[in-house]
This record gives sequence, C-alpha cells and structure tokens, in this order.
Amino acid sequence: MDQKLTELASRLSCELYTDLTIRTLYATDASAYSEMPLAVVTPRSVDDIKELIRFARAEGTSLIPRAAGTSLAGQVVGNGIVVDVSKHFTGILEVNEAERWVRVQPGVVRDELNLYLQPYQLMFGPETSTANRAMIGGMVGNNSCGSNSVVYGSTREHLLEVKALLSDGLEVTFNTLTFDQFMDKCHGDTLEAQIHRHIRSTLSNYENQVEIRRQFPKPSIERRNTGYAIDVLLETSPFTANGPDINLCKLIAGSEGTLAFITEIKLNLVPIPTTVSGLLCIHFNSIDEALRANLIALQHHPRASELIDHYILERTKDNPEQSQNRFFVQGDPGAILVVEYARDTREEVIALAKEAEKQMREAGVGYHFPLLFGDDTKRIWTLRKAGLGLLSNMPGDEKPVAVIEDTAVDVHDLPAYIADFNRILKKYGLYSVHYAHAGSGELHLRPIINLKTEEGNRLFRTIAQEIAALVKRYNGSLSGEHGDGRLRGEFIEQMIGTRNYELIKQIKNTWDPHYIFNPNKIVDTPPMNTMLRYRPGQGTPEFKTVFRYHGQNVLQHAEQCNGSGDCRKSHLMGGTMCPSYMATRNEKDTTRARANILRTFLTNSDKLNRFDHPEIKEVMDLCLSCKGCRSECPSNVDMAKLKAEFLQHYQDANGVPLRSRIIAGYAASARFGSLLPAVYNWFMSDEGIGKMTKKMVGFAEQRSIPLISSITLRKWFNCLKNKYIKNEHSKKVYLFIDEFTNYQDVNIGINAVELLQRLGYLVLLPQHTESGRAAISKGLLRKAKNIAQKNVRSLAPLISADTPLIGIEPSAILTFRDEYPDLVDDDQLADAKALAQHALLIDEFLADEAAAGRIRADQFTTAKKHIKLHGHCQQKAWNALTATQKILTLPSGYTVETIPSGCCGMAGSFGYEKEHYELSMQIGELVLLPSVRNSQPDTIIAATGTSCRHQIKDGASIRAMHPVEILHDALL
Repeated sequence: MDQKLTELASRLSCELYTDLTIRTLYATDASAYSEMPLAVVTPRSVDDIKELIRFARAEGTSLIPRAAGTSLAGQVVGNGIVVDVSKHFTGILEVNEAERWVRVQPGVVRDELNLYLQPYQLMFGPETSTANRAMIGGMVGNNSCGSNSVVYGSTREHLLEVKALLSDGLEVTFNTLTFDQFMDKCHGDTLEAQIHRHIRSTLSNYENQVEIRRQFPKPSIERRNTGYAIDVLLETSPFTANGPDINLCKLIAGSEGTLAFITEIKLNLVPIPTTVSGLLCIHFNSIDEALRANLIALQHHPRASELIDHYILERTKDNPEQSQNRFFVQGDPGAILVVEYARDTREEVIALAKEAEKQMREAGVGYHFPLLFGDDTKRIWTLRKAGLGLLSNMPGDEKPVAVIEDTAVDVHDLPAYIADFNRILKKYGLYSVHYAHAGSGELHLRPIINLKTEEGNRLFRTIAQEIAALVKRYNGSLSGEHGDGRLRGEFIEQMIGTRNYELIKQIKNTWDPHYIFNPNKIVDTPPMNTMLRYRPGQGTPEFKTVFRYHGQNVLQHAEQCNGSGDCRKSHLMGGTMCPSYMATRNEKDTTRARANILRTFLTNSDKLNRFDHPEIKEVMDLCLSCKGCRSECPSNVDMAKLKAEFLQHYQDANGVPLRSRIIAGYAASARFGSLLPAVYNWFMSDEGIGKMTKKMVGFAEQRSIPLISSITLRKWFNCLKNKYIKNEHSKKVYLFIDEFTNYQDVNIGINAVELLQRLGYLVLLPQHTESGRAAISKGLLRKAKNIAQKNVRSLAPLISADTPLIGIEPSAILTFRDEYPDLVDDDQLADAKALAQHALLIDEFLADEAAAGRIRADQFTTAKKHIKLHGHCQQKAWNALTATQKILTLPSGYTVETIPSGCCGMAGSFGYEKEHYELSMQIGELVLLPSVRNSQPDTIIAATGTSCRHQIKDGASIRAMHPVEILHDALL
C-alpha cells in the first residue's frame, strides 16, 4: 500500500506522509481514542481530493477528513488515509455584506474568520471554546455550538450552502430548495438524484415520521446532535406543512464527514453586537445551588450562562496563566455560574444583575455576586474556555475522561438530571467534573477514571451505558455538541430506537455505498471501549530522569496533553505557543505532536533506553524551547523541559554533537576568549575568519555571531567597586551576572548597576557560576544539575525577600525559578525553592519598588518618547512582561506599545543553527520584524532578551535596547 500511495502522491500536487513518525502524530485527536492511519495527505486542490476518492474506492480503503483535530469523540481517528485540510484549504473566498454571508474553505479558523470580517461589522456566531484554532469544516462536521448558543444556536442554523464531493467523485452543491426544485433533484440516475429520492421516500413515510418524532430528543433541547439530523429535516417542506424549504445542509451538519467530503461552505453572518455586556459571576456552595439559580438567570434572557465547578477552579491555581484569571474568585466556591447580560447601557446591565441577585438571594442560592465589565470579562472567558485542558493537568494516571461529557437535556430538567447522574456515579465510587453550558441544558461531565487499568476500562463502558439510559429517560441527547464519533455511535440505536437507527444506516449506505468516508462513526460503530489510547492493564513504566516531575514521571507529564490543540493557534491569535507551527502550519510541529510522539515511544518501546528513537528526535527538532507551552498550554505540558530530558537520554545512547558541546560550553569559551578578546572576535566576526568558523561549527553563514567585550562586567565592577559600595544604609540587592551580560552585553550590565545605584540601592555581586541555560537547551542536564547545585549552595545563604537576587537576562535568571527546583538533589530542594521565590528579573524588582513608592516618576525625565516593546518568551511564560511595561512608563512622558509578537525566532542558539535559520527568520517575519521595520524613526525599540535583540539586529538592521538602558538614559 505504501508504494501505491507514493505513486499516487507523485501524480498529485498534495503532500503525502506515510512514515511512522507522521502517522503517529495523527493517530489521536483530543479524545481517548487512537488508531494508526495508513497515511496522511494534505491536498492542495479539489482535484487532489477527487483522485483520493478514486484511489480509496480502487484500494478498498477510506478517507478521514480532518481539520484541527480537536474533536472529543474519536471522529478523526481510523486506519484509513487522513485527509488534512488545515494547511491548504484555508481560503476566505467571498463576503456578501448586503446579504450577510461568507463563503470559505473548510480549513478556515473560526476566530480568524471573524477577525477578517471585523471591517464589515459582521461575524459568524457559534463560538466553541477552541475557536482560536477550531476550523469551520470541523464545526460543520460536529455541528458545533459554544457558550453563546442561547443566542446563536448551533452551526446548523447558520449553514446556508455546502459544496462537496460525493463518494463517486461527483461535485455537488447542497443549498435551500423549494418544493419544485427538490422534486427536480430527485430525477435522474446520478448519486445525487438517488440521495434526494431516498430522503423523499424516507421522510414521506408516515410510520417513519411518527417514530422519528417519538424517539428523537425533545425539540426544546437546542443542543441535540444524536445520529443524522433527520428529525430536523422532517420539519421542513415538503414533509411538514408550512415548514421552511428543505436544505440537505441540515443533514450534513453533524455528519462528521461520513456522507460527503466538504470543499466549500457558505455561512450566514450576524452583526457584531454593539451592546454593553457584563458578567455576573455568581458563587455557590454546590452544583445543585448553581443549577437552580441558572433557571432564575435565564428568566432575564442572558447571552450565556456557563458553569465552572470547584475541580476546575482548583486546577487554575497551578496554571501560570489561569492563576492570573481567577482574580474574581472569593474563597473556595463549590461552583461559579458566569452569566453574561447585554443591554444598551451599563446602567441597564447593572440593574438587571441586581434584580437577578435579589431573586437568587430570596431563593437562598448564591453568596457572592461580582459583576465585571471590559477587559476583565475576557480574562474570565479565557479561564472558562481553558476548562478542558486544565482538567488534564491532574498528576498521575487518573484523569477526568470524556465518556458522557456531552449529554444535553431540557434546561428545566437539568437540576434533577444532574442529581440522578451523580447518584449513579456515587454507586461506583466515582466523582465528576461539571462545567460549561448550563444555560443550554448541557454540562460537560467527566468522571475521573484510570483507563490504564482493567477496572477503569470496565467503568468507562459501564458509566456510558448507564448514563445513556438516564439521558433517554429524560428524552435528552447523548451528544449536545461534541458529536457521536467512536464514543457514542454504539448507543445511538438505544437513544433513537431500532427503526430510526435503520433509517440513518440506510442514509449512510445511500450516500456512501462503498464506505469511503470516515467509516464506523455514527453508524456501525464498534464497542466504545475499543481502540482506546490506553490498553487495559498496560501500566506506566518507571523512568530514571534528571528532572523531577512532582507526583508523576516523564511519561505521565507528556500524557497531560489531551489534544485540545491550543498549540495550533496562529500568530493572528496572539500568544507564543507554538512558534514553529505558526510558521510551518504542519501538525508535526505542534506541542501536541511532540507529546504524542513521546507518549507513543515511551509507552511501547522495547529498548532499555526508551528515549533512543530517531523518530522522537525528528519531531522534537523544531521545538524552540520557548516555554510558551508552560503558561499557554492549559494542561501545563512543559515541552521545553521534556525536550531537554529527551536530549539527555538520546545523547546518552548516541553521543553529544560537537556543536551542542560548543553551545553548552559558551560560558567557558567566552571566559577563555575574554583573556584575548580581539583574537576571539577575529575568529567569530566576518571581518576575520568568522565565515569559516560558522561553517565548521554548523552555524548559518547569514548570521552574525555576538562578539565579546573588551572587559567583562565583573572585572569592570571590581575595578570600580568602591564607587558603588559607599552607602551602607541603602537596600542591598545581589546582581546575578549571567554569562551573556558578563561577556557580550557588558554595557547593559553597566547601565543596570549605575541605574540601581543612582536610584539608591547597594549593588553587590555574589560569587557564582554560569546559569546553566545553554546546557539545559542542549540536553546536557547532568552538567546543568552540577551548575544548579553550585549556585544554590553559594547563593541560598545570601538571598531573601530583603536581599533579592536580580538578573538582567530573562532566560538566565528565570532558570532559578524554573529548572533549578527540578534539577537539584533532594537535600537542596528546600533551598532551591526558597531561592526561586526571591530570584527576580530586574524589571520585576524595579516595578515592585515603584509600587512601594521607593522609585518615583520625578527621578526621570519628562521628555516624551514612544517605545515598542518585544518581550522574551520565557519572561512571558512567567507572566512577567507586565513589570517591563510598568517600568518603561516610569518617565511620565514615555508611552509603551507592546508588540503582539510571540517568539522572535532566535530562541538562544536555535536561530544560529544552519538548518534552522530559514525557519527562525520565518517566525520573526510573522509579527516582530515587520512591526519593528514599520516603526517611526524616533520610536525606541525595546527587547529584554539578548537573542531577541540579536534577531532584530540581523532581521531589521535596528538596534534594540534593553529596558534598563532606556531607564538609565532617562534618569535626571
């Protein structure tokens, strides 16, 4: 088959991947399911897809349409050919402002579409929690909704027209048809005509009509996604008097790519709301209280009513980004209901919220009712949307599993249904996470189960069976928005009855008689506890690692990735994670892919050293170790840490490359070079023999190599020490002289010392060794561990809240906060943690001192200047860029514009390496370098990281300044 696939690819314009590495990455989606595909194809044209359909028919295989791969029920796994539309089918084809519609390809991201539509004052309404990476094709396939479905409904309500390829390769268009047009479509011998005739005969049958209306979920349930939507189609003309005209798009929405292959989508648009909205964030002691209050909240017609339970709130405490977004939480509530009210004025929203609060207090529910507006609401919605990923960062093998997480009932039935639901779980000694769409009668419910055990696998199925029966008792829908896929397909017959199940099977057989399109989803689905990512009884191997993983091992840390795909967002959506994917748009280059490849080989390898696989190395290669995932991944997967661990063990088996040794040994070579700096610089500069040196080492010839200063910062300080140690009553600060500032950015270090001294601080330089950052980046963790332990021994006795350790280079000083506590031996752990608490960026220290009133604006110039600021990735990962923004506005006339850039692309040594140079520049060109070039001539460009400043110098021929240089120059 591989040979035939290769021959196929040679005839087509599409990219084809058949090797184990690529196929492994596509073996999972965001669900618990996993199955190895034959190959992955990224078609560039409709003709490519037609050829793939012919190939699948001839070879008896299948095609699995895939967009972002964020589905939760196993929709995009299978052993056929994965057809990935996310890379090339991304065009926004046409906007009709007057008629309010847009025509797009299926790989367009929902939030990017709305960004494009902003000038038209229009938007596509349905909004999933994954909207910054979820694609329109996937939203159609799953009939996605979102938190605002009480206003906008589901994707189905906005789907106007679909262009698609049928299983015989025929290109067809589905749209609204009058009675006569529909009847005309039924004539002929094409597959399209057969489809229309079959729909006509099926839904015209009176017994079928009675059974559909009797067995399908209550029409009052807005979120119902069980099987094919023949219940919705039945209520259209010609089957219902005075019904709307028929449109088979209603059937395609929610069909999960099992009926046809979508190539274009026409969507209804709505005006961007111009009302004022506020979030009433009601705190409750229990879930039951929240659900009873939800019915009161709905009386006032909110735009959304979303539940967050205490399990998710607990997980936010440990997540660097989301911990900042729980600012509104008081105490430890059992649940919070986030209710969005929108009216013409803020006063109307306040009055409405007060009335809702009054009614709830009279009903005895709720104890805290904060009402928030503006940017605060964005932070709360970010926290709510992170719920799925946050649930995966529970350490160990027990996880909240997606098994009955998508049930929907009539909203008035919800309190009683959830009470019954929890009684069933209690019977099995289980408890569940509850969150999301209370306003629509759908909570995402995830019992916490260990699927690696026989008992866990049994419970997975048992709970699914019992909850399916409970949902049927309430006439609810087993799937509200996440679809049936592998997870719920088995239970559809139970949910809609045998006769109706046979009807939807006939629909599948009519549309796709050869079972080409995504088979075994919705109908003919195997048992739901087969083809799981984890095999019952597989256990978790033990690993001897250099890093510690706090209550788990290295594999369990990788397994925290639940496939939610936050790492697939583009540069248009902001953030840092994942810079290589932002540039290449290849799934292989996502954080999710790297977690998947680790999970695959660390679980299944038969080698003594399970890291010793070139496939892992290939997928890890483009990880820039930017640390964006450390804060932006809601599951807290720290891929930079995992990459460093992998490299250490892989190099144990295969040796350390010379270039890695040179980079990791930068501090030693710079120290040696500082003895004869002119000679060192001759070897490194293009004016000397730098080109030859770069070629020998493996650096890109286009790169300039940082030169070392004629004097080190420590030597300069020691020569002038008495000048600065003269006021014994000043507050003492210990300055960490990192290897980059000591040897190459000496002037920045001098500015920092003089700035601190003139602001009234006593600057001391403790004895210490290098930071170890370079060694960590190249996987020389045992070397880094020795460095960490030396620094902890020498610095821990000196450093406290009163005498902090402050650093200039973010990547160096943050090593104390980030890696040191995970590297040192147990006997140093307490000291390392204490030292980490008081290791501050100089930006953070100055911002804290200014907030305490010890640094004042009147110490600086009043001149007016504008600054464009680019933040270092690792600084952003620690949410420390705010401090830089604050200190740069200490001079009253200075304004700061933060460039919405992710990683600069240099990432330490990454951008110097010849095989990474082009990608490094692609990343820089996404946002940073164009923004710098487009600046006004008098704008100051600021960048906190030495590699960031170097990228700006090489890519834009502009010198960027460190913030301490700017403040130093601004002193009076």
